Amino acid sequence: MSKLVLKYGLDDVPPVRELMLFGLQWLAISVPIIIITGNVVAGFHFNDPLGQVVYLQKLFFISGLALFVQLLWGHRLPLITGPATVLLVGVVAAGSSNLAAVYTSILAGGLILFILSISGLFSYLTGLFTSRVVAVILLLIAFTMAPTIMRLIMPSSSPVAPLANLGFALGFVILMLAAGRLLTGIWKSSLIIWAVIAGSCTYLLLFPGQVMTSQGIDAVAIAFLTDVNLNFSFEPGLLFSFLVCFLALSINDLGSIQSVNELIKPGDISGRITRGISLTGLSNVLSGLFGVIGPVNYSLSPGIIATTGCASRFTLLPAAAGLVVIALLPPVITFFGLIPQTVIGTVLLYVLCSQVAAGMMVAYNGPGGFKMEDGLVIGLPLMLGIIVSFLPAQVVNTFPAALRPVLGNGFVLGVLAVLVLEHVIYREG
Repeated sequence: MSKLVLKYGLDDVPPVRELMLFGLQWLAISVPIIIITGNVVAGFHFNDPLGQVVYLQKLFFISGLALFVQLLWGHRLPLITGPATVLLVGVVAAGSSNLAAVYTSILAGGLILFILSISGLFSYLTGLFTSRVVAVILLLIAFTMAPTIMRLIMPSSSPVAPLANLGFALGFVILMLAAGRLLTGIWKSSLIIWAVIAGSCTYLLLFPGQVMTSQGIDAVAIAFLTDVNLNFSFEPGLLFSFLVCFLALSINDLGSIQSVNELIKPGDISGRITRGISLTGLSNVLSGLFGVIGPVNYSLSPGIIATTGCASRFTLLPAAAGLVVIALLPPVITFFGLIPQTVIGTVLLYVLCSQVAAGMMVAYNGPGGFKMEDGLVIGLPLMLGIIVSFLPAQVVNTFPAALRPVLGNGFVLGVLAVLVLEHVIYREG
């Protein structure tokens, strides 16, 4: 395999013009990730447009701040930072739990992750992350989001017929897959943002309807910086559920850092992992205080670096600044409210298809090939996670309140099941 030739290395600072252009590219890739995840959670928490705008302001601000700190003092690698999908799974599964308990759990999970990483204890957990366990976690994130995707694609409150929404979604996701197959370079790397723009315009032309109003929303606002959650509420079952989610989040973080390390070989990988995961933990503590889902490092960067030939971490600083600026501009956030739920659900479906592909690659590339035993270790947790995710709310509500966040969370039960199967029932040696 030929060696990657870089125009700009990790610590190179390109000329201002190129620095800003590369930064704009990273910003264009970051924004859709935050919009998609943020709109799902904001719509889940708030019925009023103003509440949704404030939530997205916080999410953009923390994502930009976390990216800035990681670039200068954390892993110091060209890695995108954004809201963690696995925490989205936890928030959705929490259902009727009070928001204070949800975000107290995220704060506590971030603090525990920080302590484990900075103390060196995290290395003792890596033995749990076998290829089968990682494969199941990647697949569970996608499969247990299926009910949420279904509700987004065919919202019950939509004036559009469910069959029309389903038809649009199927056609749209097939076009995205075709575009992903045919496009190359930066066009492929930025496919999500073009899909959001084209999908939203097409949907609103086909099905014109109500959009978010900007009435009562200021041009510039920083009030969200004082909207801090100090009403801590601990629910043991919910906290345990989120700790399992943070186990998966740490795998994602570790994998993202290692993927860039394999590409550009920056050195001091152990220190970068420790600092990177530690700051991810602290960023989640801050997210818990602000009442939003926490960030994680994304593994999108290797493809973008290979395409542009630029591995300079400094090109992401303008992107971090751009995310903070967007957070201060509610009208820009309001504009993102034009994106229809069906488009959000379809793009999320496409993104999670990539998650399934990654999970299957991990499963089939494990040591010794794929055996019947591998199928059992992977299959039962997936089936269990899917079944629990589709349980009706009235059934979940019959579970004991203390155990509901665990027994009613398909992702958590699936992860627990694969850990038992891998390290107890089918333990090797």
